[in-house]
Amino acid sequence: MKHIRPHLLVAAIVIIAAVLGWHNGLRNVLADLRFAWLSKPAGGEIVIVAIDAPSIEQIGVWPWPRRLHAQLLRQLDLAGASDIAFDVDFSTPSDPESDRMFLEALEHAGGSVVLPSFKQPGAQGSTFFNRPLAAFGAHSWSAVVNVAIEPDGLVRRYSFGQKLDGEFLPSMAAVLAGHYDEHRAPFLIDFALQHETIPRVSFVDVLKGNKAALERIKGKKVIIGGTALELGDRFSIPNGGIVSGPALQALAAESMIHGRILHWTSATTTVLALGTLVLFMMLLWRRVSAARRVGVLVLAAVAIEVSAYLIQMWFPLVIDTALLHVAIAVYIAAIGLDEIDIRDLLGRVAENRFQRIAMSLGDGLVCTDSNYLITVWNPGATAIFGYSPDEMIGRPFDTLCAGNAEAPFSIHQAHAQPAGTVIEFDARHRNGNVLPVEASFSRWQGADGIQYGAILRDVSVRKREAEKIRYLAEYDTLTGLPNRYTLEARLASMIAATEASTSEVALLIIGLDGFQQINDLLGHSNGDLILRAVSDRLVGEVGSAGVVARLSGDEFAIAASGLGPSEGIEDLARRIAAAFGNPVMAGSRSHRVSLSTGAAVFPASGSSASELLSNAHLALRRAKVARRGGCVLFEASIREEIESRLMLETELVRAAERGEFELFYQPQVGLGSLELIGAEALIRWRHPERGLISPGVFMPVVNTSPISERIATWVLETACRQARAWEVSGRPLRVGVNLSPSQLHSGDLARSVADVLAATGLSPSLLELEVTEDILLVDEGRVLATFQRIQKLGVRIVFDDFGTGYASLSYLKKFPLDGLKIDRSFVLDLLTDPDDAAIVNSTVALSKELGLSVIAEGIENRATADLLALMGCEEGQGYFFARPLPVPEFESQFLASPSVAAQLLAG
Repeated sequence: MKHIRPHLLVAAIVIIAAVLGWHNGLRNVLADLRFAWLSKPAGGEIVIVAIDAPSIEQIGVWPWPRRLHAQLLRQLDLAGASDIAFDVDFSTPSDPESDRMFLEALEHAGGSVVLPSFKQPGAQGSTFFNRPLAAFGAHSWSAVVNVAIEPDGLVRRYSFGQKLDGEFLPSMAAVLAGHYDEHRAPFLIDFALQHETIPRVSFVDVLKGNKAALERIKGKKVIIGGTALELGDRFSIPNGGIVSGPALQALAAESMIHGRILHWTSATTTVLALGTLVLFMMLLWRRVSAARRVGVLVLAAVAIEVSAYLIQMWFPLVIDTALLHVAIAVYIAAIGLDEIDIRDLLGRVAENRFQRIAMSLGDGLVCTDSNYLITVWNPGATAIFGYSPDEMIGRPFDTLCAGNAEAPFSIHQAHAQPAGTVIEFDARHRNGNVLPVEASFSRWQGADGIQYGAILRDVSVRKREAEKIRYLAEYDTLTGLPNRYTLEARLASMIAATEASTSEVALLIIGLDGFQQINDLLGHSNGDLILRAVSDRLVGEVGSAGVVARLSGDEFAIAASGLGPSEGIEDLARRIAAAFGNPVMAGSRSHRVSLSTGAAVFPASGSSASELLSNAHLALRRAKVARRGGCVLFEASIREEIESRLMLETELVRAAERGEFELFYQPQVGLGSLELIGAEALIRWRHPERGLISPGVFMPVVNTSPISERIATWVLETACRQARAWEVSGRPLRVGVNLSPSQLHSGDLARSVADVLAATGLSPSLLELEVTEDILLVDEGRVLATFQRIQKLGVRIVFDDFGTGYASLSYLKKFPLDGLKIDRSFVLDLLTDPDDAAIVNSTVALSKELGLSVIAEGIENRATADLLALMGCEEGQGYFFARPLPVPEFESQFLASPSVAAQLLAG
């Protein structure tokens, strides 16, 4: 079987090549080479009358009138041309005169003219047949000019004719050569003929009767057709040639005339030749050496090609030698494979590949034999351990293991693990340092027995990076203290350790009072120095008795367990506060630091670490609001109050969405005339379950929550719409609206007021805006500019709750006010308290000097109203006149009937 294996291989490959057509390309190349070697000039029996560039330049743009072809035909006839073939389309009519002249020329030629017919592809796979016009066909021969193009884009074969509409038409070259036969197969054109040597004359020269041109045509067969590049009638032929359509027809005609109708040898001839070659090689295979067999095959290839050359030169046969050359090439390859030890070759290839991979591997690669002695040591291993290959080849692998007395590591342990298991062990560098190494071990069967390998990686950098990441995740980078997450974990551990005892776990959250001002004034770098100094003092004060952590910007925490009678949580808080009695040093400057502290105790203030942290934060929040600089111990009421506020904020948002707010109006009365002058718009909340809720319950929450601006805007718009409604109904009434600080914090208040006035159409003089001192404290410059713009609109601005702030008199001078309202706290006891009477009397007098109107709030009886009138107070409001009323009641009591309103206001 081994002896016939090469021959079977050759037979299989040759059969596959023949079936799949792989040899066709080689066959064409060999035939083309023979054409090149047999190159010879054309016989000259065919002359091309070329429609070339000079002709187009002199006659004009193609196509030409047929009268020119008629003139040419007469010239050719006079010159004595034997046969005339046009490779020009005559299938469609031209102008009648030209067609008549061409027909007369055809009749005069006496049937010696050949006109072309051809197939032309149409849409969707259809085919069109173009024939000469019937009148022309009656006096000429019709011939096919179509040629077949091979898959490689070249023209090699030429048919004797084709069927058009069921009728056989000879090809143009066959007509000229007189060799047409519908039963003969297409033949190979003899491309040994040099197409450049085919005689050519220019169309315009013949047309003009050029004697030299006419002399070359005498007694010749003539093909008339386009050769100019712009006409596009070009074909590719073997050996890189490109010829025009007329030249291709001339080559085919020359081949027929000279008996060079070439054909490939039959498949039977090829099979016999292949069988002879295989039989010959079977006889030689074991009788001669491989080198001689190769020599014989090379000589056979040369002999085959020389024979094919000679046969093609003497006979119209083209020998198909492609499969023979394929067989010879396969035989040579088989001889080479037969002489090579494939297994050894593959082993060497694999070993070379392994060596290249090992030497280029970034990780360390160490291989050992069955005794664990090192056989491979790559550059990666040198980079990790510092040893060169010469130092380590032949040494035991365990030389690299540092190990320790308690748990030494050995490669024997590693190979007891499944292949691919990653093991980490301590290795020793050449300089004696110990480094962590990650290794993956494997083993395999080698040529010399079991071998072992290890891919090694120095993970010391990775471990340092992991430790750094762990530190960043657990500690504050500025102070080095544990962060929130570490504190929560340690606090949970303290709670778990004290659950079985009666001791407590204390948590203090400490906030630095006014730290934002330090950052703003001194910069963040100085702020960082203060934070480090505070952390150092806290650690020094607490020591090992607890854990000090930094939670956020200016918040620290202290967690301590085991508190007992000797020191409670409040004692600890006082001790921490006392530690900051002295200034802290930040660089070269000293700073006094005030602390507010929130405290929570396990188990009284919470049962888990997260609950203690939450409650201590709530206590700190209370301390910063109520006892800045002090300590607040968490109580359940603190959380209840905050939860109640959060619930109220949620309900307020829902109330705004559902339209549960409404405005009540309290009359403002002229104290001298007891006439209705205006009304103050006061918000009320009509809760669907709790009924009417006083503003004293919800307005403090509104003024400090995000919904404040939304509600304040609604109040302004609603009051202005109501005032406009009264104005339109003929009862104009000034309406006072309380401003909220949020309306100045965000947006443009003056623009908002102008937009509301424009939207409602309210006269500006009927709107009065009431401001309090907390609004004026927002930003004096900005508020001043805003109030000036509002006054330009014609809107009044009055100072509400006058006398209750810290700088009210200075505000009267700074801000553009139209009036002020005396707070009810001075009016209620006006009759019995001389101090209140003095304050009110002075305020009224001061207002008159400044040109401000005055309205007193909280008038609850007639005597108070009379006294205020005697003091010169112009306006007043209070329960004596009326409580705040909803719109329908207000209108029915004070706007429906002037007489009724006068009686009510007079008491």
